[in-house]
Amino acid sequence: MSDNSQDYVLTTPFDTAALSVEPDIIAPDGSEIRLLPPPRSGIASLAHCTLRAGQISKAVRYQTVEEVWYFLTGAGELWRAVEDLEEELAVRPGITVTIPIGTRFQFRCKGDDPLTFILVTTPPWPGDDEAERVLDHWQPTS
Repeated sequence: MSDNSQDYVLTTPFDTAALSVEPDIIAPDGSEIRLLPPPRSGIASLAHCTLRAGQISKAVRYQTVEEVWYFLTGAGELWRAVEDLEEELAVRPGITVTIPIGTRFQFRCKGDDPLTFILVTTPPWPGDDEAERVLDHWQPTS
């Protein structure tokens, strides 16, 4: 082997990323989305979501994707409904929820800290037309 560093090419199957300070996008519901490296299998997308203190998202329904959310910080409430079944659920760090395909949902942040969570979307998020606005459960602020 040569001592010349140009002879070495670092290639690994690993991705590493830091959470960006500014959101990468604003979700259709009004929350801040920071993208995370997705699984290389391509079966899902991964993101960090923030809803600022006192904010209420817009109500939406996904047409072809489902999500799993794991709450990291803050306290809030999630409303979700499918057909005639609906619920309001208190959320806090350590709680995991699912948003099945076709579920109407809306969430709000209560307290002084932002509500943050990691979300896994499967299949991967297809684009802006995925989220369909539905009748709000609470009056949105975003």
